[in-house]
Amino acid sequence: MSSPKHSIVTFKADASLIDALRAVPNRSSFIRSAVLAALDNMCPLCQGSGILNPQQRNHWAEFSADHKVEECDDCHEWHLVCAHDPAANEHRPRRARRRSRRGDSS
Repeated sequence: MSSPKHSIVTFKADASLIDALRAVPNRSSFIRSAVLAALDNMCPLCQGSGILNPQQRNHWAEFSADHKVEECDDCHEWHLVCAHDPAANEHRPRRARRRSRRGDSS
């Protein structure tokens, strides 16, 4: 059985980033982890571009008719609030949600 083929990816970096990366023991692993983390946190609508195309804006307009973006009073992060499901709007930090799922008090 053959091993999966890997590709080499290159990117431009300024001198200060290159200097910082030189101090990292396993640069390849570090960069792979950083890219994967960034992909995991990418906006599902714009895919990280920061811009919605006209079709995405139409979908957002339809969705936002019954939803709004609101700041959490506790953690001050922004989150979506649904007009149709008030119970789903309870926003707690992730750690607190995990505890409450196990039956612990949060």
